[in-house]
Amino acid sequence: MGIIVQKFGGTSVGSPERIKNVANRVIQEVSAGNQVVVVVSAMGKTTDHLVTLAAEITSKPSKREMDMLLSTGEQISIALLSMAIQERGFESVSYTGWQAGIETEAIHSNARIENIQVSKVSQSLSEGKIVVVAGFQGISSSGDITTLGRGGSDTTAVALAAALKADKCDIYTDVTGVFTTDPRYVPTARKLQAISYDEMLELANLGAGVLHPRAVEFAKNFEMPLEVRSSLELENGTIIEEEVSVEKNLVVRGIAFEDQITRVTVCGLPNELHTLSTIFGTLAKNGVNVDIIIQSTTNQNQTNISFSVKTPDLHDAIAVLENNREALSFEEIQHETGLAKVSIVGSGMVSNPGVAADMFQVLAQENIQVKMVSTSEIKVSTVVEQENMVKAVEALHEAFNLSAVEEEKVKVRS
Repeated sequence: MGIIVQKFGGTSVGSPERIKNVANRVIQEVSAGNQVVVVVSAMGKTTDHLVTLAAEITSKPSKREMDMLLSTGEQISIALLSMAIQERGFESVSYTGWQAGIETEAIHSNARIENIQVSKVSQSLSEGKIVVVAGFQGISSSGDITTLGRGGSDTTAVALAAALKADKCDIYTDVTGVFTTDPRYVPTARKLQAISYDEMLELANLGAGVLHPRAVEFAKNFEMPLEVRSSLELENGTIIEEEVSVEKNLVVRGIAFEDQITRVTVCGLPNELHTLSTIFGTLAKNGVNVDIIIQSTTNQNQTNISFSVKTPDLHDAIAVLENNREALSFEEIQHETGLAKVSIVGSGMVSNPGVAADMFQVLAQENIQVKMVSTSEIKVSTVVEQENMVKAVEALHEAFNLSAVEEEKVKVRS
Protein backbone atom coordinates (compact mmCIF):
# COMPACT_ATOMS: atom_id res chain seq x y z
CA MET A 1 0.00 0.00 0.00
CA GLY A 2 1.40 3.37 -1.03
CA ILE A 3 0.42 6.98 -0.49
CA ILE A 4 -0.88 8.84 -3.55
CA VAL A 5 -1.59 12.57 -3.54
CA GLN A 6 -4.14 13.70 -6.11
CA LYS A 7 -4.82 17.32 -7.03
CA PHE A 8 -7.96 18.45 -8.85
CA GLY A 9 -8.30 21.94 -10.28
CA GLY A 10 -11.28 24.27 -10.32
CA THR A 11 -12.66 23.00 -13.62
CA SER A 12 -12.54 19.41 -12.35
CA VAL A 13 -14.77 20.32 -9.37
CA GLY A 14 -16.79 22.97 -11.19
CA SER A 15 -20.21 21.35 -10.66
CA PRO A 16 -21.88 18.71 -8.45
CA GLU A 17 -21.64 16.24 -11.34
CA ARG A 18 -17.92 16.83 -11.72
CA ILE A 19 -17.38 16.57 -7.97
CA LYS A 20 -19.08 13.16 -8.10
CA ASN A 21 -16.76 12.20 -10.96
CA VAL A 22 -13.74 13.22 -8.86
CA ALA A 23 -15.05 11.11 -6.00
CA ASN A 24 -15.14 8.12 -8.36
CA ARG A 25 -11.54 8.74 -9.46
CA VAL A 26 -10.42 8.94 -5.84
CA ILE A 27 -12.25 5.74 -4.90
CA GLN A 28 -10.68 3.92 -7.86
CA GLU A 29 -7.24 4.73 -6.47
CA VAL A 30 -8.25 3.57 -2.99
CA SER A 31 -9.71 0.37 -4.44
CA ALA A 32 -6.30 -0.29 -6.02
CA GLY A 33 -4.89 -0.53 -2.50
CA ASN A 34 -3.49 2.97 -1.93
CA GLN A 35 -3.93 5.57 0.77
CA VAL A 36 -5.11 8.79 -0.84
CA VAL A 37 -4.83 12.48 -0.02
CA VAL A 38 -6.82 14.76 -2.32
CA VAL A 39 -6.04 18.45 -2.77
CA VAL A 40 -8.70 20.57 -4.45
CA SER A 41 -9.08 24.11 -5.74
CA ALA A 42 -12.16 26.32 -5.53
CA MET A 43 -15.05 25.41 -7.83
CA GLY A 44 -14.84 26.87 -11.33
CA LYS A 45 -14.93 30.67 -11.27
CA THR A 46 -15.50 30.93 -7.51
CA THR A 47 -12.25 32.81 -6.86
CA ASP A 48 -13.01 35.31 -9.65
CA HIS A 49 -16.50 35.79 -8.21
CA LEU A 50 -15.08 36.50 -4.74
CA VAL A 51 -12.62 39.02 -6.20
CA THR A 52 -15.53 40.77 -7.93
CA LEU A 53 -17.50 40.87 -4.69
CA ALA A 54 -14.58 42.51 -2.92
CA ALA A 55 -14.27 45.09 -5.70
CA GLU A 56 -17.92 46.04 -5.17
CA ILE A 57 -17.09 46.85 -1.55
CA THR A 58 -13.77 48.66 -1.95
CA SER A 59 -11.22 49.50 -4.61
CA LYS A 60 -8.37 48.86 -2.18
CA PRO A 61 -9.10 45.78 -0.05
CA SER A 62 -6.40 44.78 2.40
CA LYS A 63 -4.42 41.70 1.45
CA ARG A 64 -5.18 40.12 4.81
CA GLU A 65 -8.93 40.36 4.32
CA MET A 66 -8.62 39.17 0.71
CA ASP A 67 -6.86 36.03 1.97
CA MET A 68 -9.65 35.54 4.50
CA LEU A 69 -12.21 35.89 1.71
CA LEU A 70 -10.53 33.83 -1.02
CA SER A 71 -9.71 30.92 1.29
CA THR A 72 -13.44 30.20 1.61
CA GLY A 73 -13.61 29.00 -2.00
CA GLU A 74 -11.55 25.88 -1.35
CA GLN A 75 -13.48 25.14 1.84
CA ILE A 76 -16.64 24.73 -0.21
CA SER A 77 -14.89 22.26 -2.52
CA ILE A 78 -13.38 20.08 0.21
CA ALA A 79 -16.65 19.77 2.11
CA LEU A 80 -18.65 18.82 -1.00
CA LEU A 81 -16.04 16.32 -2.21
CA SER A 82 -15.79 14.70 1.21
CA MET A 83 -19.59 14.36 1.24
CA ALA A 84 -19.53 12.78 -2.24
CA ILE A 85 -16.94 10.23 -1.10
CA GLN A 86 -18.92 9.43 2.05
CA GLU A 87 -22.07 9.00 -0.05
CA ARG A 88 -20.30 6.09 -1.79
CA GLY A 89 -19.63 4.34 1.50
CA PHE A 90 -16.01 5.40 2.09
CA GLU A 91 -14.67 7.24 5.13
CA SER A 92 -13.44 10.73 4.36
CA VAL A 93 -12.45 13.86 6.26
CA SER A 94 -11.85 17.38 4.93
CA TYR A 95 -9.20 19.76 6.26
CA THR A 96 -8.47 23.38 5.56
CA GLY A 97 -4.86 24.26 4.82
CA TRP A 98 -4.13 25.23 8.41
CA GLN A 99 -5.91 22.15 9.80
CA ALA A 100 -3.66 20.07 7.54
CA GLY A 101 -0.61 21.71 9.13
CA ILE A 102 0.51 23.89 6.21
CA GLU A 103 2.67 26.66 7.67
CA THR A 104 3.66 29.61 5.49
CA GLU A 105 5.66 32.80 5.68
CA ALA A 106 3.77 35.83 6.96
CA ILE A 107 2.99 37.28 3.53
CA HIS A 108 -0.53 37.72 2.23
CA SER A 109 -1.72 36.80 -1.29
CA ASN A 110 1.53 35.13 -2.38
CA ALA A 111 2.99 33.25 0.60
CA ARG A 112 5.50 30.42 0.38
CA ILE A 113 5.15 27.18 2.32
CA GLU A 114 7.77 26.93 5.07
CA ASN A 115 6.77 23.69 6.78
CA ILE A 116 4.02 21.08 6.94
CA GLN A 117 3.03 19.30 10.16
CA VAL A 118 1.60 16.10 8.70
CA SER A 119 0.68 14.31 11.93
CA LYS A 120 -3.06 15.02 11.60
CA VAL A 121 -3.19 13.91 7.96
CA SER A 122 -1.07 10.83 8.70
CA GLN A 123 -3.31 9.86 11.61
CA SER A 124 -6.41 10.08 9.43
CA LEU A 125 -4.76 7.97 6.73
CA SER A 126 -3.83 5.32 9.31
CA GLU A 127 -7.50 5.22 10.33
CA GLY A 128 -8.42 4.28 6.77
CA LYS A 129 -9.85 7.65 5.82
CA ILE A 130 -9.52 9.52 2.54
CA VAL A 131 -8.15 12.95 3.41
CA VAL A 132 -9.38 15.95 1.39
CA VAL A 133 -7.26 19.10 1.82
CA ALA A 134 -7.93 22.66 0.69
CA GLY A 135 -5.26 23.84 -1.71
CA PHE A 136 -3.94 27.38 -2.10
CA GLN A 137 -3.90 28.21 1.61
CA GLY A 138 -2.02 27.93 4.89
CA ILE A 139 -1.38 29.73 8.14
CA SER A 140 1.41 32.06 9.26
CA SER A 141 3.29 31.90 12.55
CA SER A 142 1.06 34.70 13.85
CA GLY A 143 -2.07 32.67 13.14
CA ASP A 144 -3.25 34.56 10.07
CA ILE A 145 -4.76 32.75 7.10
CA THR A 146 -2.54 33.11 4.02
CA THR A 147 -2.91 32.18 0.38
CA LEU A 148 -0.22 30.93 -2.01
CA GLY A 149 -1.16 32.91 -5.11
CA ARG A 150 -2.70 31.73 -8.37
CA GLY A 151 -1.98 28.07 -9.03
CA GLY A 152 -1.07 27.54 -5.40
CA SER A 153 -3.08 24.32 -5.14
CA ASP A 154 -0.44 22.62 -7.29
CA THR A 155 2.17 23.68 -4.75
CA THR A 156 0.03 22.45 -1.86
CA ALA A 157 -0.28 19.02 -3.47
CA VAL A 158 3.41 18.55 -4.23
CA ALA A 159 4.51 19.89 -0.85
CA LEU A 160 2.10 17.53 0.93
CA ALA A 161 3.35 14.64 -1.18
CA ALA A 162 6.93 15.45 -0.23
CA ALA A 163 6.11 15.83 3.47
CA LEU A 164 4.18 12.54 3.51
CA LYS A 165 6.93 10.78 1.49
CA ALA A 166 4.22 9.79 -0.98
CA ASP A 167 4.91 7.42 -3.85
CA LYS A 168 3.54 9.83 -6.43
CA CYS A 169 1.63 13.06 -6.98
CA ASP A 170 -1.00 13.18 -9.74
CA ILE A 171 -2.12 16.58 -11.00
CA TYR A 172 -5.58 16.21 -12.55
CA THR A 173 -6.69 19.01 -14.83
CA ASP A 174 -8.88 19.73 -17.86
CA VAL A 175 -6.12 18.74 -20.30
CA THR A 176 -4.71 15.27 -20.85
CA GLY A 177 -1.09 16.21 -20.14
CA VAL A 178 1.72 18.61 -21.02
CA PHE A 179 1.65 19.58 -24.69
CA THR A 180 4.38 20.84 -27.01
CA THR A 181 2.49 24.15 -26.90
CA ASP A 182 -1.03 25.33 -26.09
CA PRO A 183 -3.40 23.28 -28.31
CA ARG A 184 -6.05 25.98 -28.03
CA TYR A 185 -3.84 28.18 -30.22
CA VAL A 186 -1.93 25.57 -32.21
CA PRO A 187 -4.10 22.60 -33.28
CA THR A 188 -1.02 20.55 -34.24
CA ALA A 189 0.30 20.59 -30.64
CA ARG A 190 1.01 17.11 -29.28
CA LYS A 191 1.05 15.62 -25.80
CA LEU A 192 4.47 14.67 -24.45
CA GLN A 193 4.84 11.29 -22.76
CA ALA A 194 7.48 12.72 -20.41
CA ILE A 195 9.38 15.92 -19.70
CA SER A 196 12.19 16.77 -17.28
CA TYR A 197 11.78 18.88 -14.16
CA ASP A 198 14.06 21.57 -15.61
CA GLU A 199 12.18 21.76 -18.90
CA MET A 200 8.82 21.90 -17.12
CA LEU A 201 10.09 24.58 -14.77
CA GLU A 202 11.19 26.74 -17.70
CA LEU A 203 7.87 26.25 -19.48
CA ALA A 204 5.91 27.05 -16.31
CA ASN A 205 7.91 30.22 -15.68
CA LEU A 206 7.56 31.29 -19.32
CA GLY A 207 3.79 31.21 -19.49
CA ALA A 208 2.66 27.58 -19.79
CA GLY A 209 -0.28 27.36 -17.40
CA VAL A 210 -0.39 23.59 -16.85
CA LEU A 211 1.63 23.64 -13.61
CA HIS A 212 2.62 26.28 -11.09
CA PRO A 213 6.41 26.93 -11.08
CA ARG A 214 6.68 26.49 -7.32
CA ALA A 215 5.09 23.07 -7.59
CA VAL A 216 7.72 21.99 -10.10
CA GLU A 217 10.47 23.38 -7.83
CA PHE A 218 9.14 21.29 -4.92
CA ALA A 219 8.94 18.20 -7.08
CA LYS A 220 12.51 18.63 -8.34
CA ASN A 221 13.95 19.39 -4.90
CA PHE A 222 12.31 16.33 -3.32
CA GLU A 223 12.50 14.11 -6.44
CA MET A 224 8.74 13.63 -6.29
CA PRO A 225 7.34 11.92 -9.41
CA LEU A 226 4.56 13.97 -11.00
CA GLU A 227 1.99 13.06 -13.59
CA VAL A 228 -0.26 15.60 -15.26
CA ARG A 229 -3.51 13.82 -16.18
CA SER A 230 -7.05 14.46 -17.32
CA SER A 231 -9.79 14.38 -14.70
CA LEU A 232 -12.35 13.46 -17.37
CA GLU A 233 -10.56 11.00 -19.68
CA LEU A 234 -9.06 7.64 -18.69
CA GLU A 235 -5.66 7.79 -20.33
CA ASN A 236 -2.02 8.22 -19.41
CA GLY A 237 -0.81 11.75 -18.88
CA THR A 238 2.66 13.30 -18.95
CA ILE A 239 5.31 12.11 -16.50
CA ILE A 240 7.58 14.80 -15.06
CA GLU A 241 10.87 13.30 -13.92
CA GLU A 242 14.59 13.98 -13.63
CA GLU A 243 15.67 12.16 -16.77
CA VAL A 244 13.40 11.78 -19.78
CA SER A 245 13.62 8.36 -21.39
CA VAL A 246 11.46 9.04 -24.47
CA GLU A 247 11.48 11.55 -27.32
CA LYS A 248 15.22 12.12 -26.83
CA ASN A 249 15.51 13.17 -30.48
CA LEU A 250 13.72 16.45 -29.80
CA VAL A 251 16.10 19.38 -29.39
CA VAL A 252 13.17 21.68 -28.62
CA ARG A 253 10.47 19.99 -26.55
CA GLY A 254 8.04 22.82 -25.94
CA ILE A 255 7.06 26.38 -26.83
CA ALA A 256 5.64 28.74 -24.21
CA PHE A 257 4.19 32.18 -24.75
CA GLU A 258 2.48 34.98 -22.87
CA ASP A 259 0.98 38.30 -23.88
CA GLN A 260 0.71 41.62 -22.03
CA ILE A 261 4.43 42.30 -22.01
CA THR A 262 5.84 45.84 -21.90
CA ARG A 263 9.38 47.00 -22.61
CA VAL A 264 10.58 49.80 -20.33
CA THR A 265 13.68 51.80 -21.26
CA VAL A 266 15.42 54.04 -18.73
CA CYS A 267 17.50 56.54 -20.73
CA GLY A 268 20.53 58.59 -19.76
CA LEU A 269 21.74 56.64 -16.74
CA PRO A 270 25.32 57.19 -15.55
CA ASN A 271 27.67 54.61 -17.03
CA GLU A 272 29.02 53.43 -13.68
CA LEU A 273 29.70 50.06 -12.09
CA HIS A 274 26.85 50.29 -9.59
CA THR A 275 24.16 51.49 -12.03
CA LEU A 276 22.67 48.05 -12.73
CA SER A 277 22.63 46.97 -9.10
CA THR A 278 21.09 50.28 -8.01
CA ILE A 279 18.23 50.35 -10.50
CA PHE A 280 17.25 46.70 -10.21
CA GLY A 281 17.81 46.66 -6.46
CA THR A 282 15.38 49.57 -6.19
CA LEU A 283 12.76 47.81 -8.34
CA ALA A 284 13.14 44.54 -6.42
CA LYS A 285 12.87 46.29 -3.05
CA ASN A 286 9.52 47.68 -4.19
CA GLY A 287 8.20 44.34 -5.42
CA VAL A 288 8.52 44.96 -9.17
CA ASN A 289 9.48 41.80 -11.08
CA VAL A 290 11.52 42.33 -14.24
CA ASP A 291 12.43 39.78 -16.87
CA ILE A 292 14.59 40.32 -19.94
CA ILE A 293 17.31 43.00 -19.52
CA ILE A 294 19.33 44.81 -22.20
CA GLN A 295 22.02 47.44 -21.60
CA SER A 296 23.48 49.78 -24.22
CA THR A 297 26.11 52.54 -23.89
CA THR A 298 25.60 55.89 -25.67
CA ASN A 299 28.18 58.28 -27.14
CA GLN A 300 27.83 60.58 -24.14
CA ASN A 301 29.27 57.88 -21.84
CA GLN A 302 25.79 57.24 -20.53
CA THR A 303 23.86 53.98 -20.54
CA ASN A 304 20.32 53.05 -21.47
CA ILE A 305 18.76 50.04 -19.77
CA SER A 306 15.73 48.24 -21.16
CA PHE A 307 13.80 45.56 -19.33
CA SER A 308 10.49 43.78 -19.74
CA VAL A 309 7.65 43.68 -17.23
CA LYS A 310 4.16 42.33 -17.34
CA THR A 311 1.89 45.11 -18.56
CA PRO A 312 -0.26 45.20 -15.37
CA ASP A 313 2.98 45.99 -13.45
CA LEU A 314 3.92 48.93 -15.71
CA HIS A 315 2.34 51.61 -13.52
CA ASP A 316 4.16 50.37 -10.41
CA ALA A 317 7.49 50.13 -12.28
CA ILE A 318 7.28 53.70 -13.56
CA ALA A 319 6.14 55.00 -10.16
CA VAL A 320 9.12 53.38 -8.41
CA LEU A 321 11.56 54.80 -10.96
CA GLU A 322 10.08 58.30 -10.81
CA ASN A 323 10.06 58.27 -7.01
CA ASN A 324 13.78 57.46 -7.10
CA ARG A 325 14.73 59.69 -10.02
CA GLU A 326 17.27 61.71 -8.04
CA ALA A 327 19.08 58.65 -6.69
CA LEU A 328 19.07 56.88 -10.05
CA SER A 329 20.05 60.00 -12.07
CA PHE A 330 18.27 59.12 -15.32
CA GLU A 331 16.98 61.51 -17.97
CA GLU A 332 13.72 59.92 -19.13
CA ILE A 333 11.61 56.76 -19.20
CA GLN A 334 10.19 55.29 -22.38
CA HIS A 335 7.92 52.28 -22.69
CA GLU A 336 6.38 50.14 -25.41
CA THR A 337 3.26 48.07 -24.78
CA GLY A 338 1.45 45.57 -27.00
CA LEU A 339 4.26 43.01 -26.82
CA ALA A 340 4.43 39.28 -26.14
CA LYS A 341 7.09 36.77 -25.13
CA VAL A 342 7.64 33.60 -27.16
CA SER A 343 10.09 30.99 -25.83
CA ILE A 344 11.48 27.66 -27.00
CA VAL A 345 12.55 25.13 -24.34
CA GLY A 346 14.54 21.92 -24.58
CA SER A 347 17.42 20.25 -22.76
CA GLY A 348 18.75 19.21 -26.16
CA MET A 349 19.94 22.77 -26.73
CA VAL A 350 22.91 22.13 -24.46
CA SER A 351 24.54 19.81 -26.99
CA ASN A 352 23.11 21.36 -30.16
CA PRO A 353 24.63 24.77 -30.96
CA GLY A 354 22.78 27.01 -33.38
CA VAL A 355 19.26 26.54 -32.04
CA ALA A 356 18.91 30.25 -31.27
CA ALA A 357 20.10 31.11 -34.80
CA ASP A 358 17.51 28.71 -36.21
CA MET A 359 14.80 30.40 -34.14
CA PHE A 360 15.78 33.89 -35.33
CA GLN A 361 15.88 32.70 -38.94
CA VAL A 362 12.35 31.29 -38.69
CA LEU A 363 11.05 34.55 -37.21
CA ALA A 364 12.84 36.60 -39.87
CA GLN A 365 11.27 34.48 -42.62
CA GLU A 366 7.88 35.30 -41.10
CA ASN A 367 8.77 39.04 -41.02
CA ILE A 368 8.51 39.05 -37.24
CA GLN A 369 10.77 41.58 -35.55
CA VAL A 370 12.61 40.44 -32.42
CA LYS A 371 12.73 43.27 -29.89
CA MET A 372 14.44 41.58 -26.93
CA VAL A 373 16.23 38.27 -26.34
CA SER A 374 17.07 36.19 -23.27
CA THR A 375 18.80 32.81 -23.19
CA SER A 376 19.75 30.04 -20.80
CA GLU A 377 21.19 26.58 -21.33
CA ILE A 378 17.79 25.14 -22.21
CA LYS A 379 15.67 28.06 -23.43
CA VAL A 380 15.60 31.04 -25.76
CA SER A 381 13.02 33.78 -25.15
CA THR A 382 12.14 36.53 -27.58
CA VAL A 383 9.90 39.56 -27.23
CA VAL A 384 7.81 40.26 -30.32
CA GLU A 385 4.74 42.33 -31.14
CA GLN A 386 1.66 40.80 -29.55
CA GLU A 387 -0.17 40.66 -32.88
CA ASN A 388 2.56 38.27 -34.13
CA MET A 389 2.55 35.99 -31.07
CA VAL A 390 0.47 33.10 -32.40
CA LYS A 391 2.06 33.37 -35.86
CA ALA A 392 5.50 33.03 -34.26
CA VAL A 393 4.46 30.03 -32.16
CA GLU A 394 2.93 28.24 -35.14
CA ALA A 395 6.02 28.81 -37.30
CA LEU A 396 8.42 27.64 -34.58
CA HIS A 397 6.29 24.62 -33.76
CA GLU A 398 6.48 23.51 -37.39
CA ALA A 399 10.16 24.39 -37.85
CA PHE A 400 11.26 22.32 -34.86
CA ASN A 401 9.06 19.40 -35.95
CA LEU A 402 7.02 19.28 -32.75
CA SER A 403 3.90 18.16 -34.60
CA ALA A 404 5.64 14.83 -35.21
CA VAL A 405 5.51 13.83 -31.52
CA GLU A 406 3.51 10.62 -31.30
CA GLU A 407 0.60 10.68 -28.89
CA GLU A 408 -0.28 7.53 -26.99
CA LYS A 409 -3.82 7.16 -25.69
CA VAL A 410 -3.42 4.15 -23.44
CA LYS A 411 -6.32 3.36 -21.20
CA VAL A 412 -5.38 3.25 -17.52
CA ARG A 413 -7.03 1.99 -14.38
CA SER A 414 -7.69 5.36 -12.74
